[in-house]
This record gives sequence, C-alpha cells and structure tokens, in this order.
Amino acid sequence: MRVRSLSFKLISVIAFVILLVEVAVFFPSLANYRASWLDDRLRVGGVAVRVFDAVPDVTDLPVEITDPLLQSAGALAIVYRRAGQTDLIALEAVTMPTETHLADMRDRNPLRLVVEGVETLLFGGRRVLRIVGVPPGAGDIVVEVVMPEGPLRADMLTYSVNILALGFIIAAVTAAVLYIFAERLLIAPIKRLTGNVLAFRRNPENGTLIITPDPDRDDEIGVLENALSETQAELFSMLRHRRHLADLGLAVAKINHDLRNMLTSAQLLSDQVATLDDPKVQRLAPRLVTTLDKAIGFAQTVLDYGRQQVTPPRPRRFSLHALGNEAAQAAGLHGHPTIRFDNQVPETLDLKLDPDHVSRVLVNLFKNAREALEVMGEKTPDPAVVLTAGREGDQVRIVIADNGPGLPPRARDNLFVAFEGSARAGGTGLGLAIARELTEANGGRLTLLDTPKDTRFALDFPLASLV
Repeated sequence: MRVRSLSFKLISVIAFVILLVEVAVFFPSLANYRASWLDDRLRVGGVAVRVFDAVPDVTDLPVEITDPLLQSAGALAIVYRRAGQTDLIALEAVTMPTETHLADMRDRNPLRLVVEGVETLLFGGRRVLRIVGVPPGAGDIVVEVVMPEGPLRADMLTYSVNILALGFIIAAVTAAVLYIFAERLLIAPIKRLTGNVLAFRRNPENGTLIITPDPDRDDEIGVLENALSETQAELFSMLRHRRHLADLGLAVAKINHDLRNMLTSAQLLSDQVATLDDPKVQRLAPRLVTTLDKAIGFAQTVLDYGRQQVTPPRPRRFSLHALGNEAAQAAGLHGHPTIRFDNQVPETLDLKLDPDHVSRVLVNLFKNAREALEVMGEKTPDPAVVLTAGREGDQVRIVIADNGPGLPPRARDNLFVAFEGSARAGGTGLGLAIARELTEANGGRLTLLDTPKDTRFALDFPLASLV
C-alpha cells in the first residue's frame, strides 16, 4: 500500500481519529481510577473507625490490632475527627512526615480530579498523601488516611499502560474493519474509475474501454459510473465522427485543389475567348468569367479554411479605434464610393487582447457588411457600416452594425456554421465560423443581436481585457 495512495491516507486518518478519541477519554478515565483507588483507602479507614469506636480508649489498643489494620490500608496513620474530637492511630515506630500532599475527596470537581491525576502520574511517587473524606456509613466522621503516594502511582502506571495498549488494539481493529468496508464500498470503485479514465485517456477510440456501470449501485458512485459511461460513449462516437469528417475533408481538399487548377486553366481560356470579335461571344464571355471567378474563389476559400490553424492568442495593448480603421481599410470600406464607414469607438479606448485575431474578426464582419450593402445598391439610402464599443456591465462590448436588409432566416438558423451560414449566393459561410473561433480563443463571444431590419454583431469580452 503506497504512502500517497488514498487507501493509506484513509486508514491513517481513521486510526489517528480513534487514537485522539482514546486520548480524550484516557485522562477522565485515569482521574476516575485515582478517585476510586483513594475511595478504597477511605473505606478501609472507615472500617478502622468502626473498630476503634468499639474501644473506650483507642490508645489502649495493642499494636497487634492496629498495625494489621493500617497495613491492610497501606497507611502510615489514620486520623478521624468527630464532634471536635480527634484520634490518631499510627504504625509503631513511624515518624510522621512534616510535609504532605492533600487529596480531599470531598471535592469531586472533574477538572480538579483530572489535574491531580496527571500530577500524580507525572510527579508523584515520593510524596506522602493525606487522603481526606467521609467513608460510606461513617456518618459525620471525617477520616484522614496518611500513606505514601508510591503505590498509587505504580497502580496508575499499570492502569495507563493497559489502557493505552487496549486503545491501540481498538484503534487498529476499528481502523482495519472500517478500511475493509471502505475499500469494498468506496476505494475499490474509485480505483476502478481511475484506472478506466487513465486507460480511456490513452486510447479514446477503443470502444472496449468504455466503463460498464455496476447495475446494483444507485448511490453517488453508481451515478458517477453511469455519467462516465455516457460521456465516454459520446466522446467515442464524436471522435469516430470527426475522424470520418477529417478523412472526408482531406479527400475534399485534394479534389478541391485539382478542381481549382482546372478552373484556373478554364479561366485562362475564357480570357482568350473574351478577345474574340464574335458578338455572341462578347455577350456570354463576361458571365463565364464571373462564374469562373466565383468558382475559383470558392475553391480557394475552402482550401484556406482547411489549412486554418488558430494560434494561441498573444494579448497586448492596442487602440481599438486605430485597429478598426485598419480593418476597414483591409475590408475595402475606406474610400468606398457609396458606403460610409463610421468609427465611433473612443480614441482613448485601449484593449488587451490579440490584435491580429481581433483585426481578422473585424475584417470578416466588415466584408460581410460591405457585400450585403453592395448587393442592395440604391435600395438602401445612405448605406453605412458603424463600429461602436464601450463597457456594458461586467464586459466590454464591440458592435458592428450596417443598415442593410438584415440576414435571411436561413442564414440566422445556421449562423456560424461553416458552408451553411452564408447570406449571399455562392458564399461559403466560413468568415463567421472563423470569426467565432478567433473570438472564443480570446475568451470572448460573438453573437448576432436581434434587430428588426439592419444587422448588428456584438463582440463581448471580459472586463479584464479593458486597459
């Protein structure tokens, strides 16, 4: 059993807690043992008192009677007081000590008994005790037994060793029993789950590694096993599906590459055909060239998306106003003959994000807005693309809006889905898919705001990105 394993930690904690309980119980038990020991000596003293009461004068008692009584109590002397009268019986030829330690058994305060018990165990042995109390059946007679403390300490040491040994045995047995139950009910299932997770992590495409839940368990472990089994099954299916898509995408990319080369050759031929003087050729050639340009552009876009790799963001401080102008320039908005670009971002607004990622997102959104407005032509009075930004609650929001016709329902339903979210004929919908990936890579979110006519996209980033 490894020291760092859960099993070792569990049995160690159980044993430690039991030992703490044993220690907490030990001191009151020790105090109770000492009090019982002293009470026994007082009872012997009470018996001696009843013997002495039968004699008119205790000083006339022979040593043959007094010494056995004192020795049975282990006492040097017994003193009893009643009605202001004090009598003393002592062993023959015993010198009474001048310094003694009082053990008043009339005071049964638990804390005092514990303190005196520990004191006797640690420092007793050579002192002389004066045990004072009222024995059972002695009436109002106060008995004082004078005796050495050594026998009491010796008995307390023996009792302590026995109690501690018993405590260790109880702790070991209890910990072992609890460990066996915990091992079967908790540790073994956790080990099984851990081993399964590690094995599945190394080879998630191996369906035989999906854990089989125990049908007899309906507790938390059973719930965890069922959840893990469902998660592994979903992950297994997802990986298989993505692998198929990856293989299919590779084949499409190869086909697309060859198709682009063929379309390029066709475009060269169409350019040559366009130079012919035939009126019918002159009428059809521009349409042929436009169609080929769209086909080549589509093929190139698909190839670019297949090679697309979002690099980890490298945040640094930049001016959003200046970056917006650069993106508008790259998207063909600056200097556009009919579309107005309005950058309303405050020049003092600085962000700490990856400027390259943010620029690519803005360029994609600006291009979509420009193309939508160009399609409308004169149907949209004063066509414009507006860029705004500011703090909203606990986030920074960037809004790209245009006053075009808005997105059709099909585009809204499949927004951000590659090859399906395009709002114009011949589009791939890859721009928004790439924009969403770049936004999420920087910890943000790209959403379409619900507006009746125009189109508004919002980029929301954490407030921490605001410099």
